[in-house]
Amino acid sequence: MNAWIEKQRYIIDFTISSLLRRKVKNLGLLALYTLIVFILASTMFFTYSIKKEASLILKGSPEIVVQKILAGRHDLFPVGYIDTIRQIRGVAGVESRLWGYYYDSLVGANYTLLTPPKTEAGESRAKTATVEGEAGDPDAAAATKPLFEWNGAKLEPGTLIIGNGIARLRNITQGDYLPFRAFDGKIMNLRIAGTLSSRSELVSSDLMLITEDDFRKLFGIDKQHVTDVIVTVKNPSEVATVASKIKKRLIDSRPIIRDEILRTYDSIFNWRGGMMIVVFSAAVLAFVIFAWDKASGLSAGERREIGILKAVGWETSDVILMKFWEGAIVSLSAFFGGVILAYVHVFFTGSLVFEPALKGWSSLYPNFDLTPFINAEQLTTLFFLTVVPYTVATIVPIWRAATIDPDTAMRHTGE
Repeated sequence: MNAWIEKQRYIIDFTISSLLRRKVKNLGLLALYTLIVFILASTMFFTYSIKKEASLILKGSPEIVVQKILAGRHDLFPVGYIDTIRQIRGVAGVESRLWGYYYDSLVGANYTLLTPPKTEAGESRAKTATVEGEAGDPDAAAATKPLFEWNGAKLEPGTLIIGNGIARLRNITQGDYLPFRAFDGKIMNLRIAGTLSSRSELVSSDLMLITEDDFRKLFGIDKQHVTDVIVTVKNPSEVATVASKIKKRLIDSRPIIRDEILRTYDSIFNWRGGMMIVVFSAAVLAFVIFAWDKASGLSAGERREIGILKAVGWETSDVILMKFWEGAIVSLSAFFGGVILAYVHVFFTGSLVFEPALKGWSSLYPNFDLTPFINAEQLTTLFFLTVVPYTVATIVPIWRAATIDPDTAMRHTGE
């Protein structure tokens, strides 16, 4: 056993010396390899972490959202439907919501306007809605994720509470006024009463909280309609059953349960991450071709080196082992270097390179720090996407090179 270890140590020492003799060529290969790993790792880390961040925040989203559908499109919800939903067995509470989109032509951005949900008694919800991590869930890190938080600011008629993305985009702060053109063409100037917590910026960057009276005045919605309603269920295991009952009672409604919202977000970020990987797959393929060409197109000096090694007693298996360690040193150095750079890029710089493509907002980019979520599955997948193709692309040419006749190799006349 000791003899085998010593043999491997000597071969590794020789391999490192061989790499250093051709350092310019190998450093170029290492830099390209590290770049490929960096791109793929950044995409994977960002996609997985933003999915986890969204899932933690959205755990506090409504159990059921009920919308009215007309001609396959979302329509205003009649207030009279609320009593029908309230009478369904298993329903714990019903809250009406008013929300919509407002396009700001000045900056080319869409704002989401929302009135704080009201209970059946007509009172506004508490000023802070939070999402608690599940017990025993290591990813939750026992932290409380705020859904919307605006402590210290009072929402009253003629005022707004805005997300941090809007504040940055319009360069406005508390006390400033923001003009809106109402449905009838009149201008409404609303004062900024405060901003939403930066901890919830993933979902509140483009959000504005507005009073019910101002919302109805802005969009021309009468008091007999709301945008939709949210339903809480007494038994969480019966959410799907209650949603089915709502659909039977209100044929023209569409109940949307929380799990469907989470699956939608997963699909969106999986799609975006997948598109990024597909785009860069051409670069991966080009790198594999480059690796094959490097391994099969040995220089005269490398052929002479192999010929000398075989002439002094090295076996073909020893030469293959040397080339294996050469590939392992390059690939593992690139792998760990790319992973470390990707970690710093995603979790310390906010993924500056891929932010627009992966976050997906056209104008209002949220500014938030992602919590690192990295597991063995990600690293294993990344390893097989980067190290294995390089190994496969080089093993056959290396075997061909190792079988060169020593005399032919040193005369530079062989294949």
